[in-house]
Amino acid sequence: MFKLTDTVSWIGKIDWELNRFHGDEYSTHKGSSYNSYLIRDEKTVLIDTVWKPFSKEFVANLKKEIDLNKIDYIIMNHNEVDHSGGLVDLMREIPDTPIYCTKNGVKIIKGHYHQDWNFVEVKTGDTLDIGKNKLVFVEARMLHWPDSMMTYMSGENILFSNDAFGQHYASELMYNDKVDQEELFTEALKYYANILTPFSKFVVSKIEEVVALNIPISMICPSHGIIWRDNPLQIVNKYVEWAKSYKENQITIIYDTMWDGTRRMAEAIAEGIKSKDKDVTIKLFNCAKRDKNDIITEVFKSKMILIGSSTINNGILSSVASLLEMIKGLKFTDKKAAAFGSYGWSGEAVKIVTEDLKESKFEVISEGIKELWNPDEDAINRCKEFGASLT
Repeated sequence: MFKLTDTVSWIGKIDWELNRFHGDEYSTHKGSSYNSYLIRDEKTVLIDTVWKPFSKEFVANLKKEIDLNKIDYIIMNHNEVDHSGGLVDLMREIPDTPIYCTKNGVKIIKGHYHQDWNFVEVKTGDTLDIGKNKLVFVEARMLHWPDSMMTYMSGENILFSNDAFGQHYASELMYNDKVDQEELFTEALKYYANILTPFSKFVVSKIEEVVALNIPISMICPSHGIIWRDNPLQIVNKYVEWAKSYKENQITIIYDTMWDGTRRMAEAIAEGIKSKDKDVTIKLFNCAKRDKNDIITEVFKSKMILIGSSTINNGILSSVASLLEMIKGLKFTDKKAAAFGSYGWSGEAVKIVTEDLKESKFEVISEGIKELWNPDEDAINRCKEFGASLT
Protein backbone atom coordinates (compact mmCIF):
# COMPACT_ATOMS: atom_id res chain seq x y z
CA MET A 1 0.00 0.00 0.00
CA PHE A 2 1.31 3.45 -0.93
CA LYS A 3 -0.73 6.58 -0.22
CA LEU A 4 -0.97 8.98 -3.17
CA THR A 5 -3.40 11.35 -1.44
CA ASP A 6 -5.50 11.22 1.71
CA THR A 7 -8.17 9.48 -0.39
CA VAL A 8 -6.26 7.42 -2.97
CA SER A 9 -3.74 4.62 -2.40
CA TRP A 10 -1.73 2.41 -4.74
CA ILE A 11 -2.38 -1.26 -3.97
CA GLY A 12 -0.63 -2.94 -6.90
CA LYS A 13 2.41 -5.14 -7.44
CA ILE A 14 5.92 -4.27 -8.61
CA ASP A 15 7.29 -7.11 -10.74
CA TRP A 16 11.07 -6.81 -10.63
CA GLU A 17 11.65 -10.18 -12.33
CA LEU A 18 9.50 -9.69 -15.44
CA ASN A 19 11.60 -9.80 -18.61
CA ARG A 20 9.04 -10.86 -21.26
CA PHE A 21 5.45 -9.74 -21.70
CA HIS A 22 2.52 -10.56 -24.01
CA GLY A 23 3.91 -14.08 -24.22
CA ASP A 24 7.29 -13.55 -25.84
CA GLU A 25 6.25 -10.46 -27.79
CA TYR A 26 7.59 -7.66 -25.60
CA SER A 27 10.87 -7.37 -23.71
CA THR A 28 10.78 -5.72 -20.29
CA HIS A 29 14.40 -5.02 -19.39
CA LYS A 30 13.33 -2.86 -16.43
CA GLY A 31 10.56 -5.09 -15.09
CA SER A 32 7.07 -3.65 -14.70
CA SER A 33 4.26 -3.01 -12.26
CA TYR A 34 0.55 -3.79 -12.17
CA ASN A 35 -1.05 -0.70 -10.72
CA SER A 36 -4.28 -1.06 -8.79
CA TYR A 37 -5.80 1.86 -6.89
CA LEU A 38 -8.03 2.05 -3.83
CA ILE A 39 -10.23 5.13 -3.31
CA ARG A 40 -11.66 5.67 0.16
CA ASP A 41 -14.28 8.43 0.00
CA GLU A 42 -17.83 8.09 1.36
CA LYS A 43 -17.85 5.11 -0.97
CA THR A 44 -14.90 2.75 -1.38
CA VAL A 45 -13.74 1.99 -4.92
CA LEU A 46 -11.13 -0.41 -6.30
CA ILE A 47 -9.71 0.44 -9.73
CA ASP A 48 -8.25 -2.54 -11.61
CA THR A 49 -6.43 -5.54 -10.11
CA VAL A 50 -3.16 -7.32 -11.00
CA TRP A 51 -1.82 -10.09 -13.20
CA LYS A 52 -3.02 -13.59 -12.28
CA PRO A 53 0.31 -14.90 -10.85
CA PHE A 54 -0.01 -12.25 -8.12
CA SER A 55 -3.76 -12.61 -7.55
CA LYS A 56 -3.69 -14.33 -4.15
CA GLU A 57 -0.98 -12.01 -2.87
CA PHE A 58 -3.01 -9.04 -4.08
CA VAL A 59 -6.19 -10.15 -2.30
CA ALA A 60 -4.25 -10.95 0.90
CA ASN A 61 -2.66 -7.49 0.89
CA LEU A 62 -6.00 -5.85 0.19
CA LYS A 63 -7.51 -7.65 3.19
CA LYS A 64 -4.82 -6.15 5.41
CA GLU A 65 -5.93 -2.67 4.39
CA ILE A 66 -9.70 -2.98 4.28
CA ASP A 67 -12.60 -5.29 4.98
CA LEU A 68 -13.33 -6.52 1.44
CA ASN A 69 -17.06 -6.27 2.14
CA LYS A 70 -16.64 -2.50 2.46
CA ILE A 71 -15.63 -2.21 -1.21
CA ASP A 72 -18.68 -0.63 -2.83
CA TYR A 73 -17.55 -0.65 -6.47
CA ILE A 74 -14.89 -2.20 -8.68
CA ILE A 75 -13.83 -0.24 -11.77
CA MET A 76 -12.19 -2.23 -14.56
CA ASN A 77 -10.70 0.23 -17.03
CA HIS A 78 -9.34 -2.61 -19.19
CA ASN A 79 -9.63 -6.36 -18.92
CA GLU A 80 -6.52 -7.88 -20.42
CA VAL A 81 -5.31 -10.47 -17.92
CA ASP A 82 -2.49 -8.31 -16.54
CA HIS A 83 -5.23 -6.00 -15.19
CA SER A 84 -8.10 -8.37 -14.48
CA GLY A 85 -6.12 -11.38 -13.23
CA GLY A 86 -7.04 -10.76 -9.60
CA LEU A 87 -10.79 -10.77 -10.22
CA VAL A 88 -11.46 -14.49 -9.75
CA ASP A 89 -9.93 -14.64 -6.27
CA LEU A 90 -11.40 -11.27 -5.33
CA MET A 91 -14.94 -12.05 -6.52
CA ARG A 92 -14.84 -15.34 -4.67
CA GLU A 93 -14.75 -13.18 -1.53
CA ILE A 94 -17.23 -10.47 -2.60
CA PRO A 95 -19.29 -12.01 -5.43
CA ASP A 96 -22.06 -9.41 -5.52
CA THR A 97 -19.88 -6.29 -5.73
CA PRO A 98 -20.72 -4.38 -8.93
CA ILE A 99 -18.02 -4.24 -11.60
CA TYR A 100 -18.11 -1.09 -13.74
CA CYS A 101 -16.69 -1.47 -17.24
CA THR A 102 -17.56 -0.87 -20.88
CA LYS A 103 -19.86 -3.11 -22.90
CA ASN A 104 -16.81 -4.65 -24.56
CA GLY A 105 -15.29 -5.03 -21.11
CA VAL A 106 -18.13 -7.31 -20.06
CA LYS A 107 -17.55 -9.49 -23.12
CA ILE A 108 -13.82 -9.74 -22.46
CA ILE A 109 -14.16 -10.54 -18.74
CA LYS A 110 -16.68 -13.26 -19.55
CA GLY A 111 -14.41 -14.52 -22.32
CA HIS A 112 -11.46 -14.85 -19.95
CA TYR A 113 -13.12 -16.12 -16.79
CA HIS A 114 -16.56 -17.44 -17.84
CA GLN A 115 -18.25 -15.80 -14.88
CA ASP A 116 -21.50 -13.83 -14.82
CA TRP A 117 -20.70 -11.28 -12.13
CA ASN A 118 -22.66 -8.14 -11.32
CA PHE A 119 -21.64 -6.02 -14.30
CA VAL A 120 -22.58 -2.38 -14.77
CA GLU A 121 -21.92 -1.15 -18.32
CA VAL A 122 -20.71 2.43 -18.68
CA LYS A 123 -19.92 4.74 -21.58
CA THR A 124 -18.24 8.13 -22.05
CA GLY A 125 -19.81 10.78 -19.86
CA ASP A 126 -21.36 8.39 -17.33
CA THR A 127 -20.59 9.33 -13.73
CA LEU A 128 -20.49 7.71 -10.31
CA ASP A 129 -20.83 9.82 -7.16
CA ILE A 130 -18.62 8.51 -4.37
CA GLY A 131 -18.87 11.36 -1.85
CA LYS A 132 -16.65 14.41 -2.02
CA ASN A 133 -15.45 13.23 -5.41
CA LYS A 134 -17.13 12.04 -8.58
CA LEU A 135 -15.85 9.47 -11.08
CA VAL A 136 -16.31 10.24 -14.76
CA PHE A 137 -15.86 7.48 -17.33
CA VAL A 138 -14.22 8.12 -20.71
CA GLU A 139 -14.14 5.30 -23.26
CA ALA A 140 -10.79 4.90 -25.01
CA ARG A 141 -11.50 2.22 -27.59
CA MET A 142 -8.40 0.73 -29.21
CA LEU A 143 -6.03 2.33 -26.73
CA HIS A 144 -5.13 -0.38 -27.01
CA TRP A 145 -8.07 -2.84 -26.74
CA PRO A 146 -11.74 -2.43 -27.69
CA ASP A 147 -12.78 -2.32 -24.02
CA SER A 148 -10.28 0.30 -22.82
CA MET A 149 -11.49 3.31 -20.88
CA MET A 150 -10.14 5.92 -18.49
CA THR A 151 -11.66 7.10 -15.22
CA TYR A 152 -11.36 10.71 -14.10
CA MET A 153 -11.75 11.56 -10.43
CA SER A 154 -13.04 15.09 -10.07
CA GLY A 155 -12.27 16.93 -6.86
CA GLU A 156 -8.77 15.49 -6.67
CA ASN A 157 -8.31 15.83 -10.44
CA ILE A 158 -6.75 12.41 -10.98
CA LEU A 159 -6.88 10.59 -14.33
CA PHE A 160 -6.69 6.82 -14.03
CA SER A 161 -5.50 6.28 -17.60
CA ASN A 162 -4.98 2.52 -17.70
CA ASP A 163 -2.50 1.49 -20.45
CA ALA A 164 -2.24 5.00 -21.89
CA PHE A 165 0.79 6.95 -20.61
CA GLY A 166 2.30 3.86 -18.94
CA GLN A 167 5.63 2.11 -19.18
CA HIS A 168 6.98 -1.32 -18.34
CA TYR A 169 9.23 0.07 -15.64
CA ALA A 170 9.66 -1.18 -12.08
CA SER A 171 10.48 1.41 -9.45
CA GLU A 172 9.59 1.86 -5.79
CA LEU A 173 10.11 5.60 -6.23
CA MET A 174 6.63 5.62 -7.77
CA TYR A 175 6.63 9.18 -9.19
CA ASN A 176 7.93 10.65 -12.45
CA ASP A 177 9.93 13.37 -10.71
CA LYS A 178 11.85 10.85 -8.60
CA VAL A 179 13.04 8.33 -11.19
CA ASP A 180 15.86 8.47 -13.74
CA GLN A 181 14.43 10.63 -16.52
CA GLU A 182 16.35 8.94 -19.33
CA GLU A 183 15.13 5.51 -18.21
CA LEU A 184 11.58 6.77 -17.82
CA PHE A 185 11.24 8.31 -21.26
CA THR A 186 13.13 5.47 -22.93
CA GLU A 187 10.61 3.00 -21.53
CA ALA A 188 7.65 5.29 -22.27
CA LEU A 189 8.75 5.66 -25.90
CA LYS A 190 9.37 1.92 -26.25
CA TYR A 191 5.90 1.25 -24.82
CA TYR A 192 4.30 3.60 -27.32
CA ALA A 193 6.33 2.35 -30.28
CA ASN A 194 5.63 -1.34 -29.68
CA ILE A 195 2.06 -1.21 -28.39
CA LEU A 196 0.26 1.98 -29.37
CA THR A 197 1.72 2.89 -32.78
CA PRO A 198 -1.05 1.13 -34.79
CA PHE A 199 -3.64 3.18 -32.93
CA SER A 200 -2.02 6.60 -33.29
CA LYS A 201 -5.04 8.20 -34.98
CA PHE A 202 -7.15 7.13 -31.99
CA VAL A 203 -4.53 8.55 -29.62
CA VAL A 204 -4.80 11.99 -31.23
CA SER A 205 -8.60 12.02 -31.33
CA LYS A 206 -8.95 10.77 -27.73
CA ILE A 207 -6.48 13.32 -26.37
CA GLU A 208 -8.32 16.07 -28.26
CA GLU A 209 -11.58 14.82 -26.75
CA VAL A 210 -10.17 14.86 -23.21
CA VAL A 211 -8.59 18.30 -23.69
CA ALA A 212 -11.94 19.62 -24.95
CA LEU A 213 -13.49 18.64 -21.60
CA ASN A 214 -11.30 21.36 -20.08
CA ILE A 215 -10.70 19.38 -16.91
CA PRO A 216 -7.78 20.05 -14.56
CA ILE A 217 -5.37 17.13 -14.18
CA SER A 218 -3.13 17.04 -11.12
CA MET A 219 -2.01 13.43 -11.47
CA ILE A 220 -2.07 10.71 -14.14
CA CYS A 221 -2.14 7.17 -12.75
CA PRO A 222 -1.49 4.54 -15.44
CA SER A 223 -1.73 0.79 -14.99
CA HIS A 224 1.96 0.10 -15.58
CA GLY A 225 5.01 1.96 -14.35
CA ILE A 226 5.29 5.25 -12.52
CA ILE A 227 2.69 7.91 -11.71
CA TRP A 228 2.85 11.32 -13.36
CA ARG A 229 2.49 14.04 -10.72
CA ASP A 230 5.12 16.62 -11.75
CA ASN A 231 3.74 18.41 -14.83
CA PRO A 232 1.62 15.35 -15.66
CA LEU A 233 0.55 16.73 -19.03
CA GLN A 234 4.13 16.40 -20.31
CA ILE A 235 3.44 12.75 -21.17
CA VAL A 236 0.18 13.73 -22.88
CA ASN A 237 2.10 16.21 -25.03
CA LYS A 238 4.65 13.51 -25.84
CA TYR A 239 1.87 11.18 -26.97
CA VAL A 240 0.55 13.85 -29.32
CA GLU A 241 4.07 14.25 -30.74
CA TRP A 242 4.63 10.51 -31.07
CA ALA A 243 1.22 9.92 -32.66
CA LYS A 244 1.86 12.24 -35.59
CA SER A 245 4.20 10.15 -37.76
CA TYR A 246 7.07 10.69 -35.35
CA LYS A 247 10.61 10.60 -36.68
CA GLU A 248 14.04 11.93 -35.86
CA ASN A 249 17.03 12.54 -38.12
CA GLN A 250 17.91 8.86 -37.96
CA ILE A 251 18.41 6.01 -40.43
CA THR A 252 18.30 2.49 -39.02
CA ILE A 253 19.92 -0.42 -40.86
CA ILE A 254 18.62 -3.86 -39.90
CA TYR A 255 19.99 -7.12 -41.24
CA ASP A 256 20.70 -10.78 -40.71
CA THR A 257 23.61 -12.50 -42.37
CA MET A 258 24.81 -16.06 -43.02
CA TRP A 259 28.51 -15.68 -43.83
CA ASP A 260 29.00 -11.96 -43.14
CA GLY A 261 28.37 -10.78 -46.72
CA THR A 262 25.15 -8.95 -45.83
CA ARG A 263 26.77 -7.55 -42.69
CA ARG A 264 29.62 -6.11 -44.74
CA MET A 265 27.07 -4.60 -47.12
CA ALA A 266 25.25 -2.99 -44.18
CA GLU A 267 28.44 -1.41 -42.88
CA ALA A 268 29.41 -0.15 -46.34
CA ILE A 269 25.95 1.35 -46.88
CA ALA A 270 26.24 3.11 -43.52
CA GLU A 271 29.62 4.51 -44.56
CA GLY A 272 28.10 5.80 -47.78
CA ILE A 273 25.26 7.53 -45.96
CA LYS A 274 27.66 9.19 -43.55
CA SER A 275 29.83 10.46 -46.39
CA LYS A 276 26.89 12.55 -47.61
CA ASP A 277 25.24 13.48 -44.30
CA LYS A 278 27.49 13.76 -41.27
CA ASP A 279 24.62 14.88 -39.01
CA VAL A 280 22.30 11.93 -39.49
CA THR A 281 22.22 9.29 -36.75
CA ILE A 282 22.88 5.84 -38.18
CA LYS A 283 22.22 2.68 -36.18
CA LEU A 284 22.94 -0.90 -37.27
CA PHE A 285 21.26 -3.98 -35.80
CA ASN A 286 21.68 -7.66 -36.50
CA CYS A 287 18.08 -8.67 -35.86
CA ALA A 288 19.08 -12.26 -35.06
CA LYS A 289 21.20 -11.03 -32.16
CA ARG A 290 19.51 -7.89 -30.85
CA ASP A 291 16.23 -7.46 -28.99
CA LYS A 292 13.35 -7.14 -31.46
CA ASN A 293 11.40 -4.60 -29.39
CA ASP A 294 14.44 -2.37 -29.02
CA ILE A 295 14.85 -2.52 -32.79
CA ILE A 296 11.18 -1.61 -33.30
CA THR A 297 11.71 1.40 -31.04
CA GLU A 298 14.54 2.54 -33.32
CA VAL A 299 12.35 2.00 -36.39
CA PHE A 300 9.76 4.25 -34.73
CA LYS A 301 12.38 6.98 -34.28
CA SER A 302 13.71 6.70 -37.85
CA LYS A 303 12.91 8.66 -40.98
CA MET A 304 14.24 5.76 -43.06
CA ILE A 305 15.00 2.08 -42.54
CA LEU A 306 17.13 -0.27 -44.62
CA ILE A 307 16.54 -3.99 -44.26
CA GLY A 308 18.98 -6.62 -45.44
CA SER A 309 18.87 -10.39 -45.71
CA SER A 310 20.84 -13.13 -47.30
CA THR A 311 18.81 -15.32 -49.64
CA ILE A 312 18.05 -18.79 -48.29
CA ASN A 313 15.86 -21.44 -49.91
CA ASN A 314 14.50 -18.84 -52.36
CA GLY A 315 13.44 -16.71 -49.42
CA ILE A 316 14.69 -14.55 -46.57
CA LEU A 317 16.20 -15.35 -43.20
CA SER A 318 13.65 -16.11 -40.48
CA SER A 319 14.72 -13.31 -38.13
CA VAL A 320 14.16 -10.76 -40.91
CA ALA A 321 10.82 -12.30 -41.83
CA SER A 322 9.70 -12.14 -38.20
CA LEU A 323 10.70 -8.51 -37.82
CA LEU A 324 8.97 -7.56 -41.08
CA GLU A 325 5.79 -9.17 -39.77
CA MET A 326 6.00 -7.04 -36.62
CA ILE A 327 6.62 -3.93 -38.71
CA LYS A 328 3.60 -4.64 -40.89
CA GLY A 329 1.33 -4.97 -37.87
CA LEU A 330 2.52 -1.72 -36.30
CA LYS A 331 1.42 0.36 -39.32
CA PHE A 332 4.16 2.98 -39.31
CA THR A 333 3.48 6.10 -41.38
CA ASP A 334 5.57 8.56 -43.38
CA LYS A 335 8.80 6.57 -43.38
CA LYS A 336 11.12 5.67 -46.25
CA ALA A 337 12.78 2.32 -46.83
CA ALA A 338 14.92 0.14 -49.09
CA ALA A 339 16.32 -3.40 -49.12
CA PHE A 340 19.72 -5.01 -49.63
CA GLY A 341 21.34 -8.41 -49.34
CA SER A 342 23.90 -10.93 -50.54
CA TYR A 343 23.13 -14.18 -52.33
CA GLY A 344 24.74 -17.25 -53.80
CA TRP A 345 22.66 -18.43 -56.76
CA SER A 346 18.96 -17.41 -56.76
CA GLY A 347 18.92 -13.99 -55.07
CA GLU A 348 15.23 -13.40 -54.27
CA ALA A 349 15.72 -11.81 -50.82
CA VAL A 350 15.90 -8.16 -51.91
CA LYS A 351 12.74 -8.44 -53.99
CA ILE A 352 10.87 -10.18 -51.14
CA VAL A 353 11.92 -7.59 -48.57
CA THR A 354 11.04 -4.76 -50.95
CA GLU A 355 7.54 -6.14 -51.49
CA ASP A 356 7.06 -6.57 -47.76
CA LEU A 357 8.09 -2.97 -47.16
CA LYS A 358 5.65 -1.76 -49.80
CA GLU A 359 2.89 -3.83 -48.22
CA SER A 360 3.73 -2.17 -44.89
CA LYS A 361 3.14 1.24 -46.54
CA PHE A 362 6.74 2.43 -46.43
CA GLU A 363 7.85 4.75 -49.21
CA VAL A 364 10.31 2.46 -50.98
CA ILE A 365 12.82 4.82 -52.54
CA SER A 366 14.92 2.22 -54.35
CA GLU A 367 14.50 -1.29 -55.69
CA GLY A 368 17.47 -2.14 -53.50
CA ILE A 369 20.90 -3.60 -54.02
CA LYS A 370 22.13 -7.21 -54.00
CA GLU A 371 25.64 -8.57 -54.30
CA LEU A 372 26.86 -12.04 -55.23
CA TRP A 373 28.66 -14.15 -52.61
CA ASN A 374 31.10 -12.33 -50.33
CA PRO A 375 31.29 -8.73 -51.62
CA ASP A 376 34.63 -7.80 -53.17
CA GLU A 377 36.08 -4.28 -53.25
CA ASP A 378 33.96 -3.25 -56.24
CA ALA A 379 30.82 -4.54 -54.55
CA ILE A 380 31.65 -2.70 -51.33
CA ASN A 381 32.10 0.50 -53.34
CA ARG A 382 28.71 -0.04 -54.97
CA CYS A 383 27.18 -0.38 -51.49
CA LYS A 384 28.83 2.87 -50.41
CA GLU A 385 27.44 4.59 -53.51
CA PHE A 386 24.02 3.11 -52.78
CA GLY A 387 24.15 4.54 -49.26
CA ALA A 388 25.22 7.94 -50.51
CA SER A 389 22.36 7.99 -53.03
CA LEU A 390 19.75 7.63 -50.28
CA THR A 391 20.38 10.98 -48.59
